[in-house]
This record gives sequence, C-alpha cells and structure tokens, in this order.
Amino acid sequence: MLKKIKIGVKRLSEKYVLEMHDIVKEFPGVKALKGVKLQVRPGTVHTLMGENGAGKSTLMKCLIGIQPVTSGRIVYKGQEVSYKNTQEAIDAGISMIHQELSPVYERSVCDNVWLGREPKKGLIVDHKKMYDDCVALFQKMGLDLDPNEKMKNLTVAKMQMVEIVKAVSYDSSIVIMDEPTSALTDAEVEDLFKIIADLKAKGVAIVYISHKMDEIFRISDDISVYRDGEYIATDAVENLTQDKVIQLMVGREITDMFPKAECKIGDVVLKVENLSSGRAVKNVSFELRKGEILGFAGLVGAGRTETMETIFGMRHKTGGKVYKDGKEITVNSPEDAINHKISLLTEDRRGNGIVGLLDIEDNTVLAHLKAYGMPLNHKQMKTDTQKYIDQIRVKTPSMATPIANLSGGNQQKVLIGRWLLTDPDVLIVDEPTRGIDVGAKAEIHEQISELAKQGKAIIVVSSEMPEVMGVSDRIVIMHEGSVTGIINRDEMSQELIMRYATKQVDASAEAE
Repeated sequence: MLKKIKIGVKRLSEKYVLEMHDIVKEFPGVKALKGVKLQVRPGTVHTLMGENGAGKSTLMKCLIGIQPVTSGRIVYKGQEVSYKNTQEAIDAGISMIHQELSPVYERSVCDNVWLGREPKKGLIVDHKKMYDDCVALFQKMGLDLDPNEKMKNLTVAKMQMVEIVKAVSYDSSIVIMDEPTSALTDAEVEDLFKIIADLKAKGVAIVYISHKMDEIFRISDDISVYRDGEYIATDAVENLTQDKVIQLMVGREITDMFPKAECKIGDVVLKVENLSSGRAVKNVSFELRKGEILGFAGLVGAGRTETMETIFGMRHKTGGKVYKDGKEITVNSPEDAINHKISLLTEDRRGNGIVGLLDIEDNTVLAHLKAYGMPLNHKQMKTDTQKYIDQIRVKTPSMATPIANLSGGNQQKVLIGRWLLTDPDVLIVDEPTRGIDVGAKAEIHEQISELAKQGKAIIVVSSEMPEVMGVSDRIVIMHEGSVTGIINRDEMSQELIMRYATKQVDASAEAE
C-alpha cells in the first residue's frame, strides 16, 4: 500500500492553462465525445476518470492533434488553438505519455528518447551530446537506465519509464500521462511521483489518466469524471471519496469487485515440474486443478510472464517437464499449446495481442481459423464472434469495427473471447485488467470466476495484490525466476505475499 503524501502545488494563478469546451468527436457509427469539457489549472494534477470507452484518451488525442475534433473549442494559454499533428502540440508545449507503448524496439534507449529531434553538428547527429543529455536526464530523474541498451531488451516497466523521460524532456507546460504506472513497480511509481512533484513546483500542469484509486487520491488536485462520452462532474479531490468517484464513473454502485463463485476443485489438469528457461525461469514447479483459479504474484522481474510464455511455447524450454491430464506433453510453439487446449492471454495487449489493422471479427477468430475449414465458413465466424461480443459485453457498433478503435478494456474483452473460442482446458491470463476501469475489471473478474465454475483451470498473473488475492484459490509467489512460496486462500495476506516476493521467506528453501 502506497503511503499518503502531500505534493505541494505552486499555483502561478487560478487562471486555466487549458480549456476544452463542447468537444464533439464522431467516428463512423459511434459518437465518442458528446460535447464534453475540461479546465486545467497550472501547477496542478488534474485526473480524468471514467470507464474504458468514456472518452478520456480520445479527448487527449483531440487536444494533441492525433484526432481532429468534430466540433468544439480548445483554448491553451488564453489562445484558441487547433493542432494538426502531435509535433505542433509538442512545439506549443503539450506532450503526452500514451497508454499503449510504441517504442522502436531495434533502436537504443537514447535513440528513442531523442527520436526526430536529435542534436546535430551541421548535418551529422551529435551522438555524444545525445548520450550526455540522456544521462543527465536520467540522473535528474533518479532513474537507473542504460542509454545504449536496445529497447527490445527492456521490460515493459522500463519501456514505460523511457516514455515518461521522453515526455518530460520536451520541457512542456502540460504533460499528459495516460496510465503511466500500469507496468511500474511500487519503487518506480515513487520515482514517477517525485518527477510529478518537481514538475508541479515549476508550474507544469499534469493531466493524469489512471484507474488506480490509491494513486489518484494521493497525487490529484482536481478530478473530472466522464461516462459514455459525456462529461459528468469536476471537483477538488478533498471533496470526493473513492465510492463517490466510482458511482460517478459507472452510474451505479459496484459492491463486489472480486465475485468468487463456489467452484468444485477437481483433478490435476496441468502439472509443471522443474521448468526452466535460461536465466528467466528456474526450476518452477506447481499443479493446477480443474475448476481452480491459481494466482501468480511477485515483483516485476520475478519471472511470472516468462514462465507462462515457456508453458505456451513462446519461449524456449531449457529444462523440466509439463504434464497435461497426467501425460507429459511437448510444447515448442503456441500452436502446440493450443492443440493441447492451453491458451494464453498475453501481458502486452498491443505488442502480441490485438492485430490493430483487423476488425473485431478477425481478431476474435484468429486462434481458431482451422475450425472454419477451407474455404472459410464466414457465417460461422460471424456467429461465434457475436456470441462472445454478447457474452463478454464488448461495447462496439459492430463486429466490423477495427479493434484499434475500441477502448483498452474492450480490446481486452475481445482477446478473452478469442481464447474462449478455442475452448481451452487451461486458460492463462497475464495482467488481464491492466489499464482497465473498475467496471470492466469487475466484469472480467466475473467472467474468470464463471469459467472456473464451468470447470476450466485458470492461471491469473497479476501485479495488483488485491486482484490476485481476490480471485485466486491459491497463489504461487515468485522471485527472480524461482518459486518462493505457494499459499492457500485461507492464509493469504499482503504481508505474507510480499515476504515471499522479496525472498524474506522462501518455502522451497525451508522444505530443503
């Protein structure tokens, strides 16, 4: 649990640095913004809240020129503006950290920070100055990053920090942060909050988008709430409570974030014995039973994702055995895993989840194409897609809508539908609710619980302690690639999990 702090506000004046009035944004078949407004004071953190699909990110994309507004007025520093692209917004002093990362994987950290604005000596890029400036930025922000490291070698959390550095380096008057802590550890969140405090002290306005209530009530000055593309309310944080904000967001009370159906726990479906993959996964062993939800906890770098990728055939297995229904299986590729009725909802929704150029139907049936014959049975494909749109409550005008036009939460629902369509015996979900609002979270938790009730064996990897404790029957805790403990539901506590996650206690060592 993060400690409550008070970040001081240096108010240059009560005048708004940014005003957005009556903003309307229409896409084919959907009205994403319906005359919304936003007013941001300098030197403050103004948080935007709402369920996925409420229009928060779309509003910010309209501001910085990614999406042209259909109608409405944007006033920045007292002047009405309309930016044609992000470069114009950046030049004016508005930068943004996007929810979905888009790094240049084959280039270095340094190259990514200064991409498109490299310092030059004449016509030649001044690599020494670029490196030195990068080091100075990292030191100023208290970050331990190697400017020469290739982006593809970084964790998602480190990539997120690079994006934060890049946005701050523009020396902007407004910095928009869209789910900036979704992949960060508690220590990295602390680093970010120090950066935010420094920016506020300089009079910079932060527009902050997050679904993490503890963060929001810790650093926000003002909160604006949106719902289904409409403006609902704005108030100072001291006048609000978490329950009040949730009610404003969803238009209803959510009484149970972690609905847990009574499930009959059956025989062992999946057995993993001394599984290893290079240095990332070291002799991992556990069992998963029919009807069970098995949580995986640990800090970033613990090896949870790498373990799941090895089981699913995305990562080379260097040791150990995997058994399905009592028989040893060989999984050298995701196709092998799918054939053994094992499915994986990956951690990186954009990188190896959705296919952004395709529509909802194509994304839904992608892992199940063999079942539709040749030529493809398009009628059955549409029937199956509609079934999961209805079952998982995907908000979309139609199945022909490009998946890239959906909110993050609805994209995640489509991916869950994709894997349910393969009718897996084992469903692995890695960070299933990262960057998703409270309403969508509750729906996804309900789906997971219902699947377990149907007899599916489910693994949930989550960095959010309340989530992994709320949904799981047992929790496997990992540290630096190894299992340090496995605990039952009746003995779960955040303190015990953290002791295992930091290797203050190690059940495997005690067993020896």
